[in-house]
Amino acid sequence: MTKKIAIIGGGIVGSTAAYFLSQLDSGNDFEVTMFDDGNGQATKAAAGIISPWLSKRRNKKWYNLARDGATLLKQISKESKMPESIYNQCGTIITREDSEKLKELYQLAEERRDETDTIGEIKELTADEVMRFVPIIDNSYPGVFVSGGARLNGDKYASHLTKIAKNKNLTIIKQPVSINKDGNVELDGHFLEFDNIILATGAWTKDILRQLPLDVDVRPQKGQLIELSTTQILGANVDMPVVMPEGESDFIPLGNGRLIVGASHENDKGFDLSADADIIDALLNSAHSMSNQINAENLIRVKIGTRAYTSDFAPFFGRIPGYEKILVGSGLGSSGLTTGPLVGKILAEMIADKVDYDIDEYRKPIENYIKLVK
Repeated sequence: MTKKIAIIGGGIVGSTAAYFLSQLDSGNDFEVTMFDDGNGQATKAAAGIISPWLSKRRNKKWYNLARDGATLLKQISKESKMPESIYNQCGTIITREDSEKLKELYQLAEERRDETDTIGEIKELTADEVMRFVPIIDNSYPGVFVSGGARLNGDKYASHLTKIAKNKNLTIIKQPVSINKDGNVELDGHFLEFDNIILATGAWTKDILRQLPLDVDVRPQKGQLIELSTTQILGANVDMPVVMPEGESDFIPLGNGRLIVGASHENDKGFDLSADADIIDALLNSAHSMSNQINAENLIRVKIGTRAYTSDFAPFFGRIPGYEKILVGSGLGSSGLTTGPLVGKILAEMIADKVDYDIDEYRKPIENYIKLVK
């Protein structure tokens, strides 16, 4: 019997869930409809760094999710024939001014290589070696290089996976929908019936559930980044690692004469998608401090999106308490491009009853973030 599935939101979680539902479909198991208007979606603005192994976040469950998410991304890239313009295992460099902190970072990388081989080769670099790895930089601290690090174009990733799913069992409707008081999908005043609903609505999760008696711990965070031209500095075909420099904004070379710098983390702007001149200036100044040849003339465009955060900065996912046919994944924050694919895969496998591992190693109880109001 065919199950009708709705996915609300076509970003990193929604597109991955759609992809896996198309791969799990053995014939006519699932009929999937995605509702996505794309407004403010963090994934569309994101050009993310996939390099979770050197994070010192204390949340072990988050690290498990990010670590295995990085491995899953590499697998998805290979099996879906994803071009390097979307996923590029270019390596990442993290710099530190203090030599002891640099040594700690290297030791942490060595320890975590025992948990996953996705991290790849590990090297300790002098400041001069960092600048040789990334020739656009002319001012750097020493760093640690991991060859397994990657960059991901979130918008192109989502388009790539949904295109594959559309060839199998996915229909996309580019209109906003709501969840009514009965927990069903509503479009233009009409009720639509589904066996399961996946909410992949990020920062809008609280809003879309507002008619239900639920307390939802999700808040928006604005992120702005800038795209710069580096063709006149280096030419168009120089491929470089991503750099996460201490005290400055991340450098994400795109390999086609383009460089992404950012992104900001603004907790007090709600769903505002307008460019902020002060933020843009700060990002340009950060870029200039790393490379004296970069200035405002290199600016191509500003990209803005809205991330979802929880009060303890941890993601959550699973079936919504009291509304078991609705599954949700949200609160991914700035690591969404790393953690989102695994969340989307898990939600798809939950619907298909294909989960044969302990998902609680990746999450705190969902009731910590979304619960019935009595």
